[in-house]
Amino acid sequence: MLTPTLAYLLSVLLLCRIAFSQYSSDQCSWKGSGLTHEGHTRDVEQVYLRCSQGSLDWLYPTGAVIVNLRPNTLSPAAARLSVCIKPSRDSHGANIYLDRAGKLRLLLREQDQAQGKVTCFSIQEGSLFIEAIPHRDISKRITSFQYELVTERTGAGAGALTGMEPQALSAPCQPCSDAEVLLAVCTSDFVGRGTIQGVEQEAEQLSVTVAISRLYRQKTQVFVSGGVRVRRWTGRVRMPRQCGVRPGPGKGDGDFLFTGSVRFGEAWMGCAPRYKDFLRLYQEAEQSGTNPCHVDTD
Repeated sequence: MLTPTLAYLLSVLLLCRIAFSQYSSDQCSWKGSGLTHEGHTRDVEQVYLRCSQGSLDWLYPTGAVIVNLRPNTLSPAAARLSVCIKPSRDSHGANIYLDRAGKLRLLLREQDQAQGKVTCFSIQEGSLFIEAIPHRDISKRITSFQYELVTERTGAGAGALTGMEPQALSAPCQPCSDAEVLLAVCTSDFVGRGTIQGVEQEAEQLSVTVAISRLYRQKTQVFVSGGVRVRRWTGRVRMPRQCGVRPGPGKGDGDFLFTGSVRFGEAWMGCAPRYKDFLRLYQEAEQSGTNPCHVDTD
């Protein structure tokens, strides 16, 4: 009896010609054209991408492209990665599916891609199957998206506000565990102590205005300095709409330790405990020698 995988491979071989696997020049991004299929409109091309982020641009789509996204690492943490894709607003010409052992699940229809909404799935769920929609005129069609590989959160506990980034597969706004808070301080794209100044509701998310009194780290310009004398930074961080968050009263109990990630050019809130709670966690971990990294809390 044929396994589902063998049955799928045989069906592909019978229905179409498979273009042999090829790597993009930098193994991060791929750009191809359906015109290379010539008259073979049912060709399926295999693409392998090995980076944590990149892009795909498929001009004049015909046939299909299977995109295999894999991390360039063999560590156990690689199994807990999620893949997030964000289509460009002018992306059209194909439907995007998730292919797991020959079973296709629709991720993004052609008409939905113009919204530019981020869609995520576990890397263990399979590859992307991008199938061109037959059109008489393909001269103005292109399927295009960016992708990022991100780490899924595991476990949760009490004591911290978290916005949960859009790529997280667990429930939104669930609190971070103590271990997650300490690790977030070491690994996040931005870390700072401050208060919530304002909250604006957008279509599917909240835009939170944050004032930072002490900035520990930022990889990109999330927070902008108010000047040398002011020593204060401000910026906007996004959160899912489900998260109930309000501006803080000021110093003291209103202070949070904000951590988070920058995804597709936007800052998203990660773990954000009350600063006094973080300080307690940090001091306890420092005394026991279990701190994953050092933070200057003076």
